[in-house]
Amino acid sequence: MVMDDNEVITFGCRLNAFESEIILRVVRQAGLTGAVVINTCAVTAEAERQARQAIRRARRQRPGAKIIVTGCAAHLSPERYGALPEVDRVLDNEAKLRPQSYARDCGPVEHALDLVDGSEGRCRAFLAVQQGCDHRCTFCIIPYARGASRSVPIGVIADRAHRLVGAGYREIVLTGVDLTAYGADLPGSPGLGQMVRRLLAAVPDLQRLRLSSLDPAEMDPELWRLIADEERLMPHLHLSLQAGDDLILKRMKRRHSRSDAVAAARRARALRPEVALGADLIAGFPTESEEMFAHTLDLIGECGLAFVHVFPYSARAGTPAARMPQLPSGVIKERAARLRSAARTALAAELAGRIGTETAVLIERSEMGRAAFYAPVRFVEPETVGSVRRMRLVSSDGQDLIGVAVQ
Repeated sequence: MVMDDNEVITFGCRLNAFESEIILRVVRQAGLTGAVVINTCAVTAEAERQARQAIRRARRQRPGAKIIVTGCAAHLSPERYGALPEVDRVLDNEAKLRPQSYARDCGPVEHALDLVDGSEGRCRAFLAVQQGCDHRCTFCIIPYARGASRSVPIGVIADRAHRLVGAGYREIVLTGVDLTAYGADLPGSPGLGQMVRRLLAAVPDLQRLRLSSLDPAEMDPELWRLIADEERLMPHLHLSLQAGDDLILKRMKRRHSRSDAVAAARRARALRPEVALGADLIAGFPTESEEMFAHTLDLIGECGLAFVHVFPYSARAGTPAARMPQLPSGVIKERAARLRSAARTALAAELAGRIGTETAVLIERSEMGRAAFYAPVRFVEPETVGSVRRMRLVSSDGQDLIGVAVQ
């Protein structure tokens, strides 16, 4: 991501990627030129290793650039990153979204949650409605980097969504660190479902609304009703499952059981038959036996998961899981590979099952778009970027669908 010889290099989650767009904008507002900003991730040791590698590479390739490091890893270990000889400045997660943080004399840091929106190809816009997390899963370092759960008031969300729709965006994705915790800190404690219903009512011209990762333990009744009856809410749910074995889930300090995960998947499919499901799964959590791992592997088929993000477990210093008996790295990598293989097979089956159906496709590039149920769709005849076209799905290569526009 480059603008005016400023560059942002991003690691980690979707929220980090969206925030990188804001960073690029505020760097420009600050009048900074020739800067490379590394937006780090702290979820895994591999993500941190790649960030340090990017810092060294940036200095080699751009010896005169100002190198600024921010993001969750830098927030948690500012001294570590500040000690790197290539680094000129380290910013925490609050400071990184303010123009004054990039000025020569940095001013006070203010809360910046309501500034976070971004876009992807001028067709899909992202709107962060929640930040931080109040839960303490034993493997996760992110609450320490992102702070307590904080929600954006519904009126602010609606105003920003109005502007995005007015700018031509057909689809908005609501994002957050713990999205289903939305509203617990606001007056009256409106849940995510209430906020989504009010948002759709307030912005009738919004064609498509999509949600990022959802915790099955926090999906409120109003959200379930929306899944059933609101066509503008896209039929795609990404569930934060992490594991399929009850003892491992307990040791992770998750709030759902395996049966809860299966029940959520079945409920979603019963309410919205065309829904596609995704999930996050961790391979090789401490103490995980082969039998426990098999329960997670089997969850892909039992829940009908099509879009699976696999994370090899990585011990994070300061988390309870880091003090548990660890598995050999080779075992973790092998189990992650088996999960990814099962995920590829599940995706191919999901796409094959869609052949012969029709779906609305948001055109992201002239030859590629994304179906309402999230799958990528390719087509031969070029389409207008940013438009939504009805497509008949005629074939699949196991990763993408092939669509033909319905006249």
